[in-house]
Parts: sequence; C-alpha cells; structure tokens
Amino acid sequence: MIAASVRMFAANLFRVFPPKARSGAAASETEEDEPFFDPSWYHLQVVYELLLRFVTSPMVDAKAARKYVDSSFISRLLDLFDSDDPRERDSLKTVLHRIYGKFMGNRPFIRKAVSNIFYRFVFETDHHNGIAELLEVFGSVISGFAKPLKEEHKLFLWKALIPLHKPKTVGVYLPQLTYCITQFIEKETKLAGTVIRGLLKYWPVTNSQKEMMFLGELEEVLELTDMAEFQKCMVPLFRRIASCLNSSHFQVAERALFLWNNEHLFDMISQNRQVILPIIYPALERNTRWHWNQSVLNVTLNVKKMFLDMDERLLLACQNNFQAEEEKRAATEERRRLMWEQLERNAAAACHPHPVITTTDSSFPSPPSSTPLVAPTVT
Repeated sequence: MIAASVRMFAANLFRVFPPKARSGAAASETEEDEPFFDPSWYHLQVVYELLLRFVTSPMVDAKAARKYVDSSFISRLLDLFDSDDPRERDSLKTVLHRIYGKFMGNRPFIRKAVSNIFYRFVFETDHHNGIAELLEVFGSVISGFAKPLKEEHKLFLWKALIPLHKPKTVGVYLPQLTYCITQFIEKETKLAGTVIRGLLKYWPVTNSQKEMMFLGELEEVLELTDMAEFQKCMVPLFRRIASCLNSSHFQVAERALFLWNNEHLFDMISQNRQVILPIIYPALERNTRWHWNQSVLNVTLNVKKMFLDMDERLLLACQNNFQAEEEKRAATEERRRLMWEQLERNAAAACHPHPVITTTDSSFPSPPSSTPLVAPTVT
C-alpha cells in the first residue's frame, strides 16, 4: 500500500518544467507581477492533498514509509519548488514541513539538500522561484532547534543563509530570511556578531533600494545584539553606517539616521560614544554643510543634538579634530594644485625650441643644415 502510494505520487508530481519556467532571470517585470498558473493544477492539487494526508496519517508508520520516502523522493520533491505556480509552491511548503517533522531520519539530508539549492541559486543560477517558501519552512525548523545549537546548524547559518544576501533579488525573500536569522540569534546571542559581519561582507554599494533593506534588517539584528557582541563589530559597522549617512540617495541617508530612534541601539551607542562618535562625526558634519535634502539635514541636526546632550566635551573635540583634518586636507590639495601648475609650466618650457647662437667669428664651426638640433639633456 505504501509503495503503491509513493509510486503514484511520483508518477503524477515529478516532472521537468518547460523552458519558460526557467527564464526567470531574463523575465520582464510584467511577467514577475503576473505569475504563471499551471493549467494542470486542478489535477496536481488533488495529488498534493493525498500526499499531505499520507504524510500526516497516523496509520502510516514512519519507519516503514522511510524505505519509500527516501532521499531520492525528497530530492525530486525539492526540485518542484522551482515551479512558477505559487499555488504549487505553497502546497510543497506544507508537505515538506510535515515530512521534516515525521521522518526524523531524513532531517540531515533535507537540510543538506536545501543548502545545496541555496548554493546553486547564489553562486550559479541566480534564479529560483521557491527560495521564499523554503526559508519559510526553515523558519519553523530553526525555531525548533535545541539549545545549545549544534555546529552543523551554525554552519547552515554562515554558509547557506548569510550568502543569500548576495543576489540582487534578495527583496523577494528578505522577510523570511530575516526571520530565520533572528531565530538563530534568539537561540544564541553570540551569533549576532557573525550575522553583522556577514551583512557587511555582502553590503550593496550601488543598489540604493537593497541598501535600505539591509539597514532595516540590520536594525532588527542589532535589537537582539548584546553589548559584548556589539563591541566586537562596532568599528566596521559604524564605518559602513557613516558611509550610508553621506549617501546622495536621501532615503538611504534618512534610514541610517533613523537608527538613532531605536532605544536599545541608542543605549549601546551612548555607552560606546568614545569610539563611535569620532567615526561618524565627519559624516554628520558633511551632511550639515553639503547634503542637498532638507529632511536629511534636519534629522542630522537632531542626531548631533543627541550627542551634544550626551557628551558636549567629546562632540567639541570631534568638531575641532574635523576642522583640523579639513584644513590639512585643504593644504594638501593646495600643494597638489601648485605642484601640477609647476609641472605644466616646466612641460610648456620644454616644448619651446632653444635659441640659435649666431657669431661672426669664422673660426667657430657651424653645424650642417641637414643635422637636426638636439635639445640638451637635463640632469
């Protein structure tokens, strides 16, 4: 009975998708907004309902069924997550979650197989339809991990989840990814530093919309970060935040400034202001002098006032240091300008022919007219 049921599921569900389903990397925005609906879904829906009842039935013994619901069956089931039909992916999500819960012996294989899907997506294909659904399943899986976390679970975070920030389509599945990551940090707060370093590694440079998403996720991670982990990564972290503060995209700059509205983060910044303020003060000062957006200017002034109320002496010291650095930079630029002007004058002088010496003394030999004059070598 079990063998026949599994063969029926395989015969009806497992199939190769048409080429159109694989063209997502070059799909237009219209195609992405209007998902493809499989004409055979009404047939597939019945099979998925039977599969779900099969997996959840108390009459089906997990040990007996594991012989048939094996790694090959699960691999082919995972391949179906690349379906263009969101209804099929939603059904697969429910089935996979039930299989993971019932067939405990297959859990390591499922984690490894899903990791491989993530690897191929990030480093090879750059397209997969079911990343959000797979992450949604693993959000529930991660919440069930026992404490302390096993090393293989931490490796899953570092090698499978964090690299998912690299693709440009990260916005499609970022809420599910953020949930998975915050679940890890709630299980073990020491992982917050690992996550922050991973975010900095994959931080977008030219994609402003993606940068705003990263700032939102960063705030959620920092909300769960304790002081010890914060201090380990605060220097590179606030160098990146300082860069965001000076972004010409006003929404990026504004989103970075809004981090100071978070009470937990503000408290950690306050306790480490001796390190943080010297890093970000130049960015704040440049905003007040040169940023084009009035809203960014206003929020920047509010942040400066926060630091002024927090530690006026430190703020004035940073201000004096910034002024000294600006004067030094201006002097360096002036020296460079003068040096280039001198080089231009020397080059112009070298291009002029040397004057010809004339003499009435017949004993002084004249060079032949065919011999070109050679400029003397300057030593």
